[in-house]
Amino acid sequence: MLQLPRLYPILDPACFPDGREMFAAAEELAAAGITLLQYRNKQGTARQMLDEARELRSRLAPRVKLIMNDRADLCLASAFDGLHVGQDDLSPEAARVIIGPARWLGVSTHNPEELAEADKTSADYLAIGPVFATTSKANPDPVVGLEGIRRARELTHKPLVAIGGITRANARSVFDAGADTVAVISDLVRDPRKSAEEFLRVLG
Repeated sequence: MLQLPRLYPILDPACFPDGREMFAAAEELAAAGITLLQYRNKQGTARQMLDEARELRSRLAPRVKLIMNDRADLCLASAFDGLHVGQDDLSPEAARVIIGPARWLGVSTHNPEELAEADKTSADYLAIGPVFATTSKANPDPVVGLEGIRRARELTHKPLVAIGGITRANARSVFDAGADTVAVISDLVRDPRKSAEEFLRVLG
């Protein structure tokens, strides 16, 4: 079974006013010891996303596994290691046909029903959230809380990624509730290396 690292940073260009800051942050995260990173861009054109993805790959591969959010075509074009899809994106099985059997595939879920359905697919890992209130999405789904993680843990044996409002202050409680990995956006933006190192200490 897939073994995910405990910290799963997500880089979104929207968090960085200067585009080059995102690449600097990526290198800082790698220097802190992260080994898995998702690139998520909800506003960019396909060309912009591909350029940024290729830049990330040139800077981080092969020491960091790179996951593309939403776009199976760009996952292939940028030679990323995997794809993460949401409930409104390609179905996991359609995505699997495109990316093939070797790349990692993750699926976002927001309640027990979605998670149980995703568990039946070829997805390598499942994400559940938002665990806490989050500002990283314009229209977030209802908060699932720590109880939502516990319930999700009962419903799958696949690696479980918790996402949404996770900080250094609450990350340990999320892990203790049954998550294998915490996905973090906002709490890694300021001083990425120091923040990531603190996360890794908290998560043991």
